[in-house]
Amino acid sequence: MFTTVLVANRGEIACRILRTLKEQGIRSVAIHHHVDRNAPHVALADQAVEIRGATPAAAYLDAAAIIEACRATGAQAVHPGYGFLSENAGFAEAVAAAGLVFIGPDAGVMRLMGDKIRSREFARAAGVPVAPSVTREDDPAGFLDRAARIVGFPMLIKASAGGGGKGMKIVRSAGELAEAARIAAGEALRYFGDDRIYAERLIDRPRHVEVQVLGDGTGRVVHLGERDCSIQRRHQKIVEETPAPGLAPALRDAICRAAVDLASAANYRNAGTVEFVLAPDGAFYFLEMNTRLQVEHPVTEMVLGIDLVAEQLHIAAGGGLRFTQGDMVPEGHAIECRICAEEPEAGFRPATGRIGLLDLPRLPGLRIDGGIARGQEVTAAFDSMLAKIIVHGPDRATAAARLARALDETAILGVATNVDHLARILRHPAFLSGAVDTGFLDTHGADLALPETGPATAAGAVIAAALAHPVLRTLIRETPEPHGSIGFWRN
Repeated sequence: MFTTVLVANRGEIACRILRTLKEQGIRSVAIHHHVDRNAPHVALADQAVEIRGATPAAAYLDAAAIIEACRATGAQAVHPGYGFLSENAGFAEAVAAAGLVFIGPDAGVMRLMGDKIRSREFARAAGVPVAPSVTREDDPAGFLDRAARIVGFPMLIKASAGGGGKGMKIVRSAGELAEAARIAAGEALRYFGDDRIYAERLIDRPRHVEVQVLGDGTGRVVHLGERDCSIQRRHQKIVEETPAPGLAPALRDAICRAAVDLASAANYRNAGTVEFVLAPDGAFYFLEMNTRLQVEHPVTEMVLGIDLVAEQLHIAAGGGLRFTQGDMVPEGHAIECRICAEEPEAGFRPATGRIGLLDLPRLPGLRIDGGIARGQEVTAAFDSMLAKIIVHGPDRATAAARLARALDETAILGVATNVDHLARILRHPAFLSGAVDTGFLDTHGADLALPETGPATAAGAVIAAALAHPVLRTLIRETPEPHGSIGFWRN
């Protein structure tokens, strides 16, 4: 096993990885831009190295500087977390070329799965269901005609190198097709430097179901169950849960088997997630594979009682898989909410500010993965996610009620957040009945926008009034309090 690992990330995921390193007795190294010098992940690490960059984000993308930090600190391996360089095959190759270990899959698999066109062809060859589609590069001149004839309407135009909704356009009629393709290709080139696009049949009101896998690089793969991530805004998840509600056992088995088949065919090594869209009629289709640890991995950990980062470290160190498929027996239900600095009532516009008060709940079955501190500035330099609240319960109804209560007891003042909006989602009758799909917020937006009343609102008013006192304001401003992972295991 490694003696020193560098975490090439920041925020809540860096804190979460650092906690496991500490539990494993592995010395940890954090990197940071100057603006993050007082951030919780810096304080949690055994050693921290400042990385300079033209912008704060650029510092965390500087592969050469990160590798040099490994050399300077004696780090033997790099854990990339998610985002930033986590799915950058060139970075993984550079790490290996420097004699270090990249805690993740091989660069070749990252390239394969990072290319949506190639990954779809690979999935189809592996016998994994793929929605009807055509690519522009196969026949540029005939692309529009083939898309209309083979894919039909409605359809999605998507960027091969895309993600996060960039380079993606919905087309519902032939008259919209040419302009949508032009815009999608332009966005793809601007955001990813790659203007390849393809057309795929649009599944209206699908569910987003994904499967966590672990592989040893020899074709041996186990799945760790499925997660439902259908509650999304701007094509980004905000509520995730496992098991996925309402799936028939045969359908659940088929989806998980397809994920294993894909990962096995790729000789996948380390942790990854295979994502699918699930149509209302029960048909499911491969969407993509994320070759990294997912934001929503804690719900899987909560129902299985395992530490996925510990398994990543073990596999990366050459240890292989430590369990069989039969060992994976989930207990209860887990739900996660992403707390983001944003304004749901203003189209989820990102928010900025200084965290004046940070009071997080302490409840049974609760885990909080955070990377924020009292007094910290929340800027537009990074993603808007501040923390995640995860709850485990014996069943879905109990977990939803516990998580809603936890959100009620969460106080973050100084920057706008989606905390109240998330609580309303968890209490909505459609959510509680399991009637979830990727259009949930569009369908129920009017209900969710209603102001919430009751104890949580009253408590917020009391806190806001207290903060008006100049002595308390000074105390809060001058006393930062870091928050990392809290209540890691289910209880």
